[in-house]
Parts: sequence; structure tokens; C-alpha cells
Amino acid sequence: MRLDPIAAPPLSRQIGLPALALVATLLAAMALALIAGADPLATLGLIAKGAFGSKFAALETLNRATPLIFTGLAVAVAFRAKLWNIGAEAQLYAGAIVAVLLGTGALGAPLVLPVSALAAMLAGALVLLGPVVLKTRLGVDEVVTTLLLNFVMLLFVSYLLEGPMKDPMGMGWPKSPALIKEARLPRIVDGLRLHWGFALALIAAVAVWVIQSRTTLGFEMRAVGQNREAARFAGMPVNVVLVKTALLSGGLAALAGWSEVAGLKGHLSSDLSPGFGYTGIIVAMLALLHPLGVVLSALFVAAIFVGSDSMSRAAGVPTYIADMLLATALLFMVLALMLTRYRVVWK
Repeated sequence: MRLDPIAAPPLSRQIGLPALALVATLLAAMALALIAGADPLATLGLIAKGAFGSKFAALETLNRATPLIFTGLAVAVAFRAKLWNIGAEAQLYAGAIVAVLLGTGALGAPLVLPVSALAAMLAGALVLLGPVVLKTRLGVDEVVTTLLLNFVMLLFVSYLLEGPMKDPMGMGWPKSPALIKEARLPRIVDGLRLHWGFALALIAAVAVWVIQSRTTLGFEMRAVGQNREAARFAGMPVNVVLVKTALLSGGLAALAGWSEVAGLKGHLSSDLSPGFGYTGIIVAMLALLHPLGVVLSALFVAAIFVGSDSMSRAAGVPTYIADMLLATALLFMVLALMLTRYRVVWK
């Protein structure tokens, strides 16, 4: 068996294979439910009902999708330029730290929200800037450095929450002081948890799409991602493009942490993220790295997580089926992408 590249994949192949991957994912989900001893169709119905079956459930799905949109966009931007950012989790926590530092009374009320958001983006950008400089100057693999920075940042957060940023009124619990009211994102629907961070995530998706499809930077990012040496031969400043890509990617990931603190939690804790940075990779890949597709992909992933919690209680199926389902979806989508660009030839 060998793989022959396809010079110009037809549209039917580009759309049909990813669609087939989603169908295969649903079939795999039904098989997993059957193995767990539940009715496959009923299990899928319970997941859908748990995610969208009521106003509360639908808004919770949108709420869960908010950080996934930000981290998915961060990964999509970086991967488009072949910059393998595996450290969105670290950049997320950098944004969360800044949200607390500036949101507990350090700034005046009228400025605290926009200034803390911009400062959070800067912090996330700087976290990713280090690995990119190491890559462009010394050839250090960014997969390793960005991945390891996730653990460094988690340990740093633990230090802060047990030391300088520990809430003296927290009864010994490792969490930061609460944000002041002016530093909190208002709720979209009174009485429910959905906040305006979701609207900001949608704006960010549109902005990234405009950058990638309508600007010189977007063209340079695509060119560098397609063929770095050809882009350099054409006169593009490849290293500068990678640095700009890193700044944008890190800033987007940091907004996930900032929105979770400012919009949902109101304080920082070490369990702020259940892996939003890593899940962002799945979101971006399922969206085929398209910024607007990231929104739909994030909603799909959020629906699985929210719906699985409800399904588990109703059907007695472990919630781990959600992790299995997402892993299966990613594997099928990667296979579909490979078969879109390469033809299998049997010897």
C-alpha cells in the first residue's frame, strides 16, 4: 500500500469524506452505548435532549462552548501556519491570572473590563512568544515547549493560589479573591449563567475569518503553512509571520481564561479548566481549521459534554463515553483529511 498525493482534490472529496467521518462517529457512539448496555438510539436522544432539550440546557451548552471557541480559534490560527501550539491551556491560565490581578480593584470601574481583556491577550501572547522564539532562533520543537509550559503554568497557578493570590476569606480553600462587580461580564439572560463572553467569542471567530481570508497577514499565514521554504523564497518574512501568528493564537487562548473568570467563575482556582486547551485541538481539527467552522465544532463538542452529563444520570451510562466519542471523532476526521489529500494505492 502507498499514498499518492492528489494535486487538486474534488469538492465532493473535500466535503464528502469529512461528512462520512461524522456519520462514522455517530455509529461509533451507538456501538459504545450498546457495549455499555444501553439502547443506542435512546442514548443519542438523551444526549441531544440534555444539550438542547430546554432553555437552561441550551444556554449551558452555549456557556460550555464559549472557552472552546476561543481555544479552538487559537489552535486553528496556529495550525494554519504549521505552528503546533499545544499550549493553549497555559495561555488560558495566563489570561485568567491577569483577569484576577486587574479585576480585584486594581483598575477603575469604567476601564477594568476592556483593559483586563487586552492585558489578558498580551499575557497569553507572551506565553506563546517564548516557544516561537526558541523555534525560529534555535530550532527547538514547539510541540515540546508548548506542551511542557502547560504543566509549568499549572504549578505556577497552584503557587499563586497557595501564596500571593490566596483569598484570605476563602476558609483555607485555594482560590483567589472574587472579582469586583465592574470586572464581571454581565449575563445575557438574567438568572442564568450564559454571559457576554459568548458574544465576544462569536465576534472573535468572525474577526479571525476576516484576517485569514481578507488580509495580507492571512495570506502569509496560509503560504507559510503550505510551504515554508517556498514562502521564504518568495520573499516573505517567515519568522516574522510565525511570531505574529503566535501573538494572535496566544491572545485568543488567553481570552478563554479571561472569560471564564470574568464571566462565569468570578475567581481563579486550579480547576478552572477541565482541559479546554487540549479540547481546543479537537475543536479546530473537526472544523478543518476554519474559523467559522470552529463555532459549530465547539457547539458540537459542548453539546456532547453537557448532554452526556444528563444522559449518564438518565441511562446509567458512564460520562466517559463523551471522551471516547470525541477521541473517535478526531481519529475519523484525521483519517478523512488524509484521504482527502492522498489516494490509497494497493500494490
